[in-house]
Amino acid sequence: MPFSTRRHAGPAGRSRHTRRIAVSAALLFVVLLFPHLLPNSPGRLGSLAETVLPWFGVLIPVLLLWALMRGSPLGVAATLAPLVAWCCLFVPVLTGAPRAAHAEFKALTFNVGGERTTPEEIAREVIATGADLVALEKVPVPDMARYKKALAGTYKHHATDNTLGLWSRYALRDVEPMDLGGRWPHAIRAVAATPGGDTAVYAVRLPSVRVRVNEGFTIGRRDEAATELADRVAGDRSARVMVLGDLNGSLDDRGLAPLARHLSPAQAAAGRGFGFTWPAAFPVVRIDHVLLRGLEPTSTSVLPDLGSDHRPVLTGLRRAA
Repeated sequence: MPFSTRRHAGPAGRSRHTRRIAVSAALLFVVLLFPHLLPNSPGRLGSLAETVLPWFGVLIPVLLLWALMRGSPLGVAATLAPLVAWCCLFVPVLTGAPRAAHAEFKALTFNVGGERTTPEEIAREVIATGADLVALEKVPVPDMARYKKALAGTYKHHATDNTLGLWSRYALRDVEPMDLGGRWPHAIRAVAATPGGDTAVYAVRLPSVRVRVNEGFTIGRRDEAATELADRVAGDRSARVMVLGDLNGSLDDRGLAPLARHLSPAQAAAGRGFGFTWPAAFPVVRIDHVLLRGLEPTSTSVLPDLGSDHRPVLTGLRRAA
């Protein structure tokens, strides 16, 4: 009698697959709605999951296809839970109409790291945006003089330190480099004489993060710097505060929660979509931010790839009502 090792699908097999699909769907539902329940040890996986949270949605069609291939109506029904959760979280982000209002001035943040263009080319692109305040991060130190020269005709005022630069059409005073506990300045604070009153502007680049097999999500130094920056912002007596820069993280990441408690993201109020900025060729996460206190964003947008590994963010602003 011939013997076959092939498994035949039957009620028992379908039931087993249904249970697996249902458990997977339940776990995905919990991760989407309650990512803060994921522990950050080992490897700070909780923060990593929060950083890429919208992308968990790609697992939903995978579960649905699995259920359909196994002929499991209950499995199909189980996938509805994470689908509804994802839609509740992110459909409003994707479909919300950005506000349209007159801007008193515009601000741009741009991590210019990368070797696909020149300081002069970037300067031309920056000037063409019409921005009044420009924060540039990761400026190669040998190129800083070229940036200053290329931007000088449009921006009469500037403050630079290490790889950070702040350029302005408005007068700057009280310039202060801030190391935030690191070996090099992670921020520059300056008071800009913006329309409607002074604004304390922070040009920021927090420490870089990596995902490594032996270490996990390496956000320790970034989180420490973010907490230090949040403390500085909380103690800033200026009525209007703006943080421009590369925070090397999503605001959904619990590591940036101290900043989110004191400042409001322009993207949430005046943007459309996720506003991903990195990597420039195919952005998958928003790590470049405009955070505000005492200012109202009238518009905000992620600009096209200008030759860096990040995309710039341009935001229109006016005094808060």
